[in-house]
Amino acid sequence: MSRTLVTGATGFIGSHVTKLLVERGDEVLATVRPTSRTERLDALGVTTVHADICDRQAIRRAMQGVDRVFHVAGSSSLRLPRGVLFSVNVEGARVVLEEALRVGVERAVLTSSIAAVGPAPSGEIADERNPWDAGRYRIAYIDSKHGAEVLAMKLRSRGLPLVIVNPAHTMGPGDAGRSSTVLVQRFLRRQIPAYIDGTLNIVGVDDVARGHLLADERGVIGERYILGNRNYTLDRLFVDLGRLSGVEPPALKLPVAVAMSLSIAGPRVPGFTFPPPAEVRAASLNWAVSNAKAKRELGWSTSAHEACLEETVAWYREREDVRVAGEGTRQPIAWRLAGGLARRIPRVL
Repeated sequence: MSRTLVTGATGFIGSHVTKLLVERGDEVLATVRPTSRTERLDALGVTTVHADICDRQAIRRAMQGVDRVFHVAGSSSLRLPRGVLFSVNVEGARVVLEEALRVGVERAVLTSSIAAVGPAPSGEIADERNPWDAGRYRIAYIDSKHGAEVLAMKLRSRGLPLVIVNPAHTMGPGDAGRSSTVLVQRFLRRQIPAYIDGTLNIVGVDDVARGHLLADERGVIGERYILGNRNYTLDRLFVDLGRLSGVEPPALKLPVAVAMSLSIAGPRVPGFTFPPPAEVRAASLNWAVSNAKAKRELGWSTSAHEACLEETVAWYREREDVRVAGEGTRQPIAWRLAGGLARRIPRVL
């Protein structure tokens, strides 16, 4: 039986990874903070250890006797300051992986992101060999995930048996912290009346969790594996969410330059605040990716691409029935009129 340490086990992806590790038969330890809710971990029989990922002494104590490490903890927020994101995503990874190297673990799996792969050029699809040039966008979250991979590979060169997984935009039930599924939450609350051109890859959280275990069992040391499923333009994604939820999709599509200007100005209208510039810029990029390597080398497979969207909609409806819009709900009339005008007069914006 492997003794396996999981960081981020109370988070969205981490909780699903932890469940599968328990089912695999591992003796699982999970780092938690004093404020973490541990009911699901307790029910699984997981041993919890109080340790912040940036606290080296606490991580060193937690790492004693550990055979395998899944470093899932981190922040996916586009709204946190650069210093905070680098502290959590880069320095946190440094502490955990350096301590894993020190105790000589058999395998370390790092949860990265397709953000570290970088967006593909317009009309193309990125894979694990995508040249890194996303630093020019100056998006702190993207830079921090790339930075974490750079330091992780340095530790690999020192002997750490490391495998990296790069999940795409993850959907499904159980996102208690409202991380990557907040897009669906906002959609159901009609808080996305306007949008821009962009492409996302959507993947189910259960598929991502299985990909973690396959990376541990079959992954080649020093390699990274994209865990993605369906590439969606935002047009297509919102149409599908509208069909699955019964809530009318956003009515107004803005040019990226206009959306950025509005974001910088920070206008507010009833029920809607323009997202910060980092979110607008990130949403405008082409995050289309290929999962061919994970399927070929890990034997990984994906669920039906709409399943995770349906599960996410159902999960929010069950928990936020009063706050989300019901089936047949339309967008506010002002936004519908603006969208109709924009479609009739393309040069109006």
